[in-house]
Amino acid sequence: MIRVSLWVLLLGFLGVAQPALYGQTKTSLQTSDIVLTFEAAENAPRIASLRNGDGSVWQNKGVDVLPGAVEVGGKRALLHWVLNSSATKIDAHRVAFEYDCVTPKLRLTWEWRAAADFGPIEHTVRIENEDSQELWLPFLDRFRFDWQLGPSVPLRHVYIEKGADSPSAEGTHITEVFNGYHWEGRSSTYAHPGKGEAREIIPWTFVEREDSQLSAWYLGIEFSGRTRIELTRATSSLSGGAGLNPNPGPFRTRVMPGSSFETPTIFVGASNGGVDVAGNQLRRWVRQVLTNPAAWQNPDYPALVNNSWGSGMAVDESLAQRMLRDSAELQFEMFHIDAGWFRGVGDWYPDPVKFPHGLAAIADEAHRLGLKFGLWVDWTQAALDSKPGALNVRNPEVNDWIVADTPADWKPEAFKGQTIDLGVPEAKAWAQSEVERIVSDYHLDMLEHDGYLVAQGCSRTNHPHAPPDPKNTRIQKVGSSFCVESSNSTDVSYHAVRAYYDIYATLRKNHPGLLLEVCNDGGRMVDFGSASHADYFSITDTYDPISNRRAFYDASHVLPPAMLEAYVAKWPVPRIENFRYMLRSGMMGWLTIMLDTTAWSPEQHQVAKSEFALYKSVLRPLIRDAALYHISARPDGIHWDGMEYFDPVRKGGAVFAFRGSIENQDSHTFPLKGLRSETDYQLQFQDQSSPNIKMTGRELLETGLTVSLPVPNSSELIFITEASR
Repeated sequence: MIRVSLWVLLLGFLGVAQPALYGQTKTSLQTSDIVLTFEAAENAPRIASLRNGDGSVWQNKGVDVLPGAVEVGGKRALLHWVLNSSATKIDAHRVAFEYDCVTPKLRLTWEWRAAADFGPIEHTVRIENEDSQELWLPFLDRFRFDWQLGPSVPLRHVYIEKGADSPSAEGTHITEVFNGYHWEGRSSTYAHPGKGEAREIIPWTFVEREDSQLSAWYLGIEFSGRTRIELTRATSSLSGGAGLNPNPGPFRTRVMPGSSFETPTIFVGASNGGVDVAGNQLRRWVRQVLTNPAAWQNPDYPALVNNSWGSGMAVDESLAQRMLRDSAELQFEMFHIDAGWFRGVGDWYPDPVKFPHGLAAIADEAHRLGLKFGLWVDWTQAALDSKPGALNVRNPEVNDWIVADTPADWKPEAFKGQTIDLGVPEAKAWAQSEVERIVSDYHLDMLEHDGYLVAQGCSRTNHPHAPPDPKNTRIQKVGSSFCVESSNSTDVSYHAVRAYYDIYATLRKNHPGLLLEVCNDGGRMVDFGSASHADYFSITDTYDPISNRRAFYDASHVLPPAMLEAYVAKWPVPRIENFRYMLRSGMMGWLTIMLDTTAWSPEQHQVAKSEFALYKSVLRPLIRDAALYHISARPDGIHWDGMEYFDPVRKGGAVFAFRGSIENQDSHTFPLKGLRSETDYQLQFQDQSSPNIKMTGRELLETGLTVSLPVPNSSELIFITEASR
């Protein structure tokens, strides 16, 4: 249930100006999990408090600081904001305080929205330029907070790394928030940290009081560009902010007359009972509010996919036809051609030697066999091909689109070149036309993007973004790409990401059934903005069982498991138990097989077919709809680890149990979560590693489920169903 102060609604209905309490307008917005109270003073608004479902309150002593000045015609103009009570909008789902500035003529909307009756509440700020001149806005932090605390209140902080490249040794960070604690987490469209630098985070953070209720709040950013979240603890406060990354600065962005600047959307939520409780709330909210409803309406989502990258760039028509036949035999649902099919980087037409009959013929054969057809494209990359339709960096127009000049002796990689800046209208228009052509001409059911797709820095001075600082610009070569970092980098990223979102929104509108995969070098764009514009993520670029389970363990804290794709690649499997272990390490979310299935032994072929049938019939409904619990420490490949799904509606669930490599650890006990203590449960061991048994919920919650496996690097699936007494 969402509520707002009744006296405010009544006065608004009567057309009466809303009175200030102690010089302020007060109101609140609520879901079943959080209550936010707001105050709008004459010159600035703020959150006054955050209340959890258990009634505990986080009082905020901070005030939102509105922009104090802009640059107009090369001169600094001071801003004086005044609350416009008549334009302020308050209803059961939205609070939008309006502030006006007379000279220059600007309007600022400070808005909070409750998009569902549960979960977090979203926040944006929009500044409209109603003046006749263009202006330059300074950095505007989107959410500032300063929670009041007692000096001895113990706090715990959780944040999650992206699995980009390869998951690190930690990934899920759980730290004590001591006096003097300071943390900053950053996210962008493409992480390439230097030695010793912090890895990028999924832009989300969680802070919990270590009390009996585990009272907590969390926030996330619905944007794929350069963002950051900060936390600092002093003796009696926890302060910080979230929004665009101001560094390297100074940040500024152009706003033309009649146009506006809108900050990335922030969501703020609350929970009680630990990070898994918050995660189950948030994942359901992400599915309902952010993601594409058409994808979830298909009962075959997430799909079971066979991908060609197990053979690398060697893919050709003969291999594709062989894989198609085996995909149909194994009852896959999609055949996905990865990199290697094209004439050249930026030249996204089929190689006529490799594919003499083109890609549409492959797609049509896939469809005849009952399979969807997907394709890898790194569609913002320019290179050196000069055939008609190719994006050539030596073309002066294309060279103006790319983020940095390339030397005369520059050569692209096999599937990467130089990135164009989608914030340039002409570059955006070309990209929109190109992805439309690719989807239509090649009869695609799924489009995957990869590589350094969205610019997050640019050396050009004639693009819509702010120009770089020539005295403080660093151009770094990463592979074949030249990556730029300067004072304008966040503005470049802001415009390029908005353009990328527009391109995909149009593509989805024109092709409603099309699936969109975000790969971006395996997990570099795993974020809530991507979740609202695509259908699933590649969560790591390392495909062994441990990396897959680590990346899933991390990202599944905050994103729906059905969106989290693991690529299962070739790995040593001397025994059939190891083969199942390899497959199951990728079966907890979206499952893509990335190896030559025609090379499997008859036994492996039969086991895989059985596992795939189990995935589609029993596991997929749980992956889509069930609550998820992290019932072990993060996987390390040595010790046991496990994950649990349980759906109270279906009255059933499943435990994925994995034994590590260590000898003399033949059994392990997993305390389960989410069950009812007074209910009996039937436990079925899929591989018959133990006899099927009945246990009470209390036993499973307090004592735990014991799994025994004699073979290292093996696994078991245990299915849980409510049993009648």
